[in-house]
Amino acid sequence: MSIPHPPATLGPAQAPGPPAGPVVVDERFNGPPGSANGGYVCGVLAARLGPGPVAVRLFRLLPLGVPFSFVGGRLLDGDTVLAQAAPSTDARPDLPPDVSLTVADSATTHFAGQVQHPFPTCFGCGSERADGLRLFPGRIPGTASVAAPWRPEPGIASEGTVPTPIVWTALDCPGGWAIGGRTVAVLGTMVGETLRPVATGEQLVVTAAPAGASGRKHQAVSAVWTASGELVAWSHQIWIEVE
Repeated sequence: MSIPHPPATLGPAQAPGPPAGPVVVDERFNGPPGSANGGYVCGVLAARLGPGPVAVRLFRLLPLGVPFSFVGGRLLDGDTVLAQAAPSTDARPDLPPDVSLTVADSATTHFAGQVQHPFPTCFGCGSERADGLRLFPGRIPGTASVAAPWRPEPGIASEGTVPTPIVWTALDCPGGWAIGGRTVAVLGTMVGETLRPVATGEQLVVTAAPAGASGRKHQAVSAVWTASGELVAWSHQIWIEVE
């Protein structure tokens, strides 16, 4: 499936260079059935580029368990560009505010995916995944924002630090639910940044909110906070509504 080309602001393209090793997304980290979670893919490429804000465009859904090359900021299947990543020149967007753990816990009771979920086996928010992140962001009453608590399990990390792709997954799915809950959409563009390492067992809160729409393109912003209100990671996303 091709993803329509959404607008995004990318920094200067990286100079071509030797590949940094193949990119392979394990079958555990799926989004739609048979394909990789979009936020996870974006996080993999962001980690390859190093610290600072990174913008990633996804051009196609990425198959699982297949090696692809990453050269000059482009994820390649032969000559076909699957995704493109570069340092971002975008300013940090206005983010949904942090909320208390109590509010986030309560919001999960409004999680629309418990009633109807387009991808119930999604690693990030799948209601049928015992081994996923089990993020169930629900609407905060009286607002357009969604929220969910998150305490990363030790099984998702090595040496106690949560990998960047997992953090970007946690930013990804809440944005999808913020744009309308039952709107079936796939991630097209993600601009984001992880501000500091995230530890397993750390009590966190994820918030997300819609940020505008035009036709089939829906924008969202999301953030990961500590229970005390420290910003840990943020993202701005463009989602593409699909049939």
